[in-house]
Amino acid sequence: METDDVSVREQLFHNRVRETIICVLLFTCLYMVSYLILTHFKKTAEFVTDDIEDATVNKIALWLCTFTLSVAVCAVLLLPISILSNEVLLTFPQSYYMQWLNGSLIHGLWNLVFLFSNLSLVFLMPFAYFFTESEGFAGSRKGVMARVYEAVVLLLLLALLVLGIVWVASALLHDNIARKSLYDLWEYYLPYLYSGISLFGVLLLLLCTPFGLSRMFSVTGSLLVKPRLLEDVEDILSCTTFEEDSLSRKLNCGSTASCWVKLNMEGMKKEYQTVLSKRIALEMRRKASPWQRNLGYPLAMLVLLALTVMCVLMVCFNVLELLLDETAMPRGMEDPHLGMASFSMFGSLGAAVQVVLILYLMVSSVVGFYSSPLFTGLLPRAQDTNLTQIIANCVSLLILSSALPVFSRTIGITRFDLLGDFGRYNWLGNFYIVFLYNMLFAGLTSASLIKTVTWAVQRELIRAFGLHRLPLTVSRSTVPFRLLLASGLSKIQ
Repeated sequence: METDDVSVREQLFHNRVRETIICVLLFTCLYMVSYLILTHFKKTAEFVTDDIEDATVNKIALWLCTFTLSVAVCAVLLLPISILSNEVLLTFPQSYYMQWLNGSLIHGLWNLVFLFSNLSLVFLMPFAYFFTESEGFAGSRKGVMARVYEAVVLLLLLALLVLGIVWVASALLHDNIARKSLYDLWEYYLPYLYSGISLFGVLLLLLCTPFGLSRMFSVTGSLLVKPRLLEDVEDILSCTTFEEDSLSRKLNCGSTASCWVKLNMEGMKKEYQTVLSKRIALEMRRKASPWQRNLGYPLAMLVLLALTVMCVLMVCFNVLELLLDETAMPRGMEDPHLGMASFSMFGSLGAAVQVVLILYLMVSSVVGFYSSPLFTGLLPRAQDTNLTQIIANCVSLLILSSALPVFSRTIGITRFDLLGDFGRYNWLGNFYIVFLYNMLFAGLTSASLIKTVTWAVQRELIRAFGLHRLPLTVSRSTVPFRLLLASGLSKIQ
């Protein structure tokens, strides 16, 4: 009997050690990738200065940002890893080499991501910002530790302010929870705070994702070579080259010209840069192969359209399930039961589609976030992003990524229920919130998709038939379709 107890304890110990090693290796790889990304965007002048103290502070803040970004990437991979792990165990149920892949490992990974994401949002990122902006208290010795003391004091004051605000909000909404939180902070108060943070992240995804899904077409189109109907590339390229040479001669003669010409030098420089970028794009189109020019762009647009339509259809189906079946509501679970059944009715193929859609929604939300007028200024630039912008970008990406599992389960992209503390959010059990959220997402995405497709088709027709050269006094939206056909037939003849 004692021998059996010892063997069970040894097995549990070895399982825990194996899970810890796997999590450490995964997080180390993500940390290195995140560090390479941040070093690509950081402003080098802030880390190579004559002031050793400032350089040290900036390096420590960069390490904290790297930790936060790696947690954000791990949060994005939570659902894909869980879904794929379940399909692997279904395919190889008795494989000796797959015994390390179990529900305990996945559950522990969810708990670690939840812990580190809240730790980064509540403590590490505010500390990094205060640390970079602090100079030490008046009268104290200058140095790194003086900045640490000031940053810690500011962080404590901020924590007290946030706790007070959330306690007042909980007292107004749920009086019994507010009373209990004074006696049991960990059990009642912090879950309420985490629930508010998750709700903010999910609402941010609701605003950014539909806009990002429509922007994905234009962003992808800017990276590919577009086919142009009834357009002579060589003729346009020769005209652009002539215009570039003319602007170049004007710029070269600007130093010896009159004062009026010197005042217009900035405008000519901007115009020259625009013409230069246009010429480079035309040269890329000319050098592109016929397959790349005529097949790559339409195929990419069709793939994006198919993914977007599939997301809308899955959300609409989830709305019907919410009305007919209570199990469609998002909820938490303690044991994932991996390897028992597939989380998609279409088996492994459906699970692979779910993974692709989850990653596609995350990319779309990031594109929509940086395309929004409110957050355009946060867009990082290579080797020209200051540390404050890096901190703001890491916080924004962590908020979006940590809300992605809840977002994907709420709109019905996957049936994989939320593990650990992700399923303890208070608002997940509210039918009206979940139903209204699905309806808003389906409506906003459909409206954005229809507007993007119709405007893109109209723009390409106008450009193909040469009507974009009309004077500005003529409204192109009022051009009848018969005129488009007549112009196209005259060009063909």
